[in-house]
Amino acid sequence: MAYRDFQHFLDVLESKGELRRIREAVSPQLEITEIADRVMKANGPALLFENVVGDDHRLGTPDPMSAVIGHKSIHSPLSTSHKPHHYPFPVAINTMGSRKRMSLALSCDDFEEHAQRIEALLKPEIPRGAAEALKKLPWLFSELKNIPPKTASSGICQQIVTQGDEIDLTKLPILTCWPEDGGPFITLPLVFTHDPNTGKRNVGMYRVQLHGPKTCGMHWQMHKTGMRQMEDAGAQGKRLEVCVVLGGDPVYTFAAIAPLPPGIDEMLFAGFLRRESVRLVKAKTVDVMVPADAEIVIEGYVDPGERRLEGPFGDHTGYYSLAGDFPVLHVTAVTMREKAVYPATIVGRPPMEDGWMGKAVERVFLPMVKLSVPEIVDMNLPVEATFHNMAFVSIRKKYPGHAYKAMNAIWGLGGLAFTKFVFIFDEDCNVQDLGEVLFRIGANCDPMRDTLMSKGPVDQLDHASLEEGFGGKLGFDCTHKLPGENGFSRHYPKLITMADDVKARVDAMWPRLGL
Repeated sequence: MAYRDFQHFLDVLESKGELRRIREAVSPQLEITEIADRVMKANGPALLFENVVGDDHRLGTPDPMSAVIGHKSIHSPLSTSHKPHHYPFPVAINTMGSRKRMSLALSCDDFEEHAQRIEALLKPEIPRGAAEALKKLPWLFSELKNIPPKTASSGICQQIVTQGDEIDLTKLPILTCWPEDGGPFITLPLVFTHDPNTGKRNVGMYRVQLHGPKTCGMHWQMHKTGMRQMEDAGAQGKRLEVCVVLGGDPVYTFAAIAPLPPGIDEMLFAGFLRRESVRLVKAKTVDVMVPADAEIVIEGYVDPGERRLEGPFGDHTGYYSLAGDFPVLHVTAVTMREKAVYPATIVGRPPMEDGWMGKAVERVFLPMVKLSVPEIVDMNLPVEATFHNMAFVSIRKKYPGHAYKAMNAIWGLGGLAFTKFVFIFDEDCNVQDLGEVLFRIGANCDPMRDTLMSKGPVDQLDHASLEEGFGGKLGFDCTHKLPGENGFSRHYPKLITMADDVKARVDAMWPRLGL
């Protein structure tokens, strides 16, 4: 079922007991974060804050060195020196903060269903005869017919249009998440841009810092598509037009963070996931198409030659990412639906809501990883290691050195290229079971023989790396060793398991044992 809009999704969550309304007066400055953080770490529900009250004077920026030397923030929620401001927008958060809600966001009972759909499309069995081919055509048609986005003449996202001197982003309940953040940040944005060379659309999720009523900081990192498009626009002496979209069908959020192959449009992929085309409407002041069902759209442009200090920001690494110079978004219009809801999330020390977004990415895109590295059986990117730091991978090992082939393949795959630690296991290891993983590491890995040191790109937010965006990588061969592998000359023992016939007899008598 495709959602009509973000508020339809909230209604479904509430009908299933997955959403709580908070009517207590709560500030977007730190307080919403503290409440949401406690709820996320307790596997709690989605939250809808209906009485958001903040401070009109909240754009003061703390010293960027405060995140380095540990100074206290200058921010003070609901400061007694200023009149509190009542925001007319409820704030929704943690809407995808469980496996159930993440699955509901993707319009399915469990997000593994989409992995099965992708696998069926990537590895279709050759039909045995014309009759079987004709039977499969209706399924293939139903999977693909409603994928392409469609143009709409109007949308609820433009029921209210604000331009010129009336633009004031401080009227939105933008969250100041952590005490030493550089200011309020839009944390769940869908950033729409177009490649100045090809016109291809890109939709990414990049944090957006509020600088003033009409300006924002665009956190485009060095490896991100948005940064490359801006640089290409600069080479042509052009500005890059941008729309920051909030809300709409929650599947858009997943499409924005999805590691799609080059050439695959995020809105095309969103249509595949929701089994219904995305309706797009032209923005009012820039040549960008945006989802017609969005809650809020911030339109504007980035001048490639302009930078401003952005950050610090309490990041998904569990640490503050430090302040740096990043592009500036100049806002030309703000459009929204009537009675809009402001969608948000927070990031920080895991587990958080983004952990379930990342786990859905891992499971849904595993078939694509297997297409490139077919020996892979399963993969686990642990939430506790913030996904890009560590990977547990099981393979069908066929020859000496196979584990190292798999390591190098992983370091060559899109976002997996940022993985710092890769552990390779035999196919019978359940890499989703941390106890099983630790047992196999201890049993099968000799640190002197079974490690591979490499280097390459790492997440730009990795503060431990040798250089910004570049650092070391380490692979561990935790598989059973084959004769002659890396000089191994001894007989490799078998894993202890019970005989199948004994297990069957005990299974039969188990109900009578009273255990």
